[in-house]
Amino acid sequence: MASDFPLTRTTSPLPGAERERVLAAPGFGRYFTDHMATATWSADRGWHGHRVGPLEPFSLHPSAAVLHYAQEIFEGLKAYRHADGSVWLFRPGANAARFARSARRLALPVLPEEDFLAGVEALVRADEPWVPVPSSEESLYLRPFMFASEAFLGVRPAKEITFSVIASPAGPYFANGLKGVTLWVSSTYTRSAKGGTGAAKCGGNYAGSLAAQLEAEEHGCDQVLYLDAAGEGHLEESGTMNLCLVTADGRLITPELGTILEGVTRDTILALAADFGLTPKECSVTLDELRSGVEDGSITEVFAAGTAAVVTPVVGFKGEGYAFTVGDGGPGKQTAALRSRVLDIQYGRAEDTHGWLHRVL
Repeated sequence: MASDFPLTRTTSPLPGAERERVLAAPGFGRYFTDHMATATWSADRGWHGHRVGPLEPFSLHPSAAVLHYAQEIFEGLKAYRHADGSVWLFRPGANAARFARSARRLALPVLPEEDFLAGVEALVRADEPWVPVPSSEESLYLRPFMFASEAFLGVRPAKEITFSVIASPAGPYFANGLKGVTLWVSSTYTRSAKGGTGAAKCGGNYAGSLAAQLEAEEHGCDQVLYLDAAGEGHLEESGTMNLCLVTADGRLITPELGTILEGVTRDTILALAADFGLTPKECSVTLDELRSGVEDGSITEVFAAGTAAVVTPVVGFKGEGYAFTVGDGGPGKQTAALRSRVLDIQYGRAEDTHGWLHRVL
């Protein structure tokens, strides 16, 4: 049975007119709602203190374990407003399950999946006015996270943990949206090796990606594409997205799991592939195979998939001493169709035959 997250409303919510101004142009990750969900775990009491209260800073001792040993995980999902005013989550159970897997990898206590969902739902209900009425792709981005809050210095799993959920109204992640992005293939940095934390959604993975992202921007690219740490030239994933390839013979190929994040949108695309005449396949692909496939036309489209980016066309690649364009340099037809299908399901414009939508309000 899920724990309750009782609500204590803030006495100083953002005025309605100001909130509407924010919702008219939310950007991504710039503004935050009035409340937050929290719970605490301790070695002697387990999980306790579940609540939704005013959004406020955490008070941490300078020796808090997260500040020194990065024992932390997070998730990302969205709440969508449908045409009838109702509010829905998309595949939140998949996020809850991944949160549990990440917790195990970072030696954190596992939050019951039903409590993960209860905390997310309670925050959405408390801050329902912040869920945008979409004019294009606006939604309420939800960030559940967990961190080691115990005050101590020493390399061991912390005995006090804080769980929280915050929310931020969001527009499209990439300003150029469906026009597509260019990826920088880094020969300097790798994301994860076998046995590492690549399959976990933890902050350290993203901290390690920032230098690579700056390298990509210096070369005029939108994001970085990582190759495997073993130096064999296998494609892995982008800094914030999984990679997918469409072939002329009707396959939808994505790098296999192991050292990459098991993306919820990635899994969604694999499940939808057959609806578009595509055969999904998870397998290793090398950079040389990508380049030759793009050049001879056997790879017709490339796109990236993620909660924030949804389905984003990849129209070109650059690396040390080379650059190549995918297709005609514009979004592919299958990419556009898959993107539309995912969005239509999320916003209630298409039938949800997979049971992915979860109603909150």
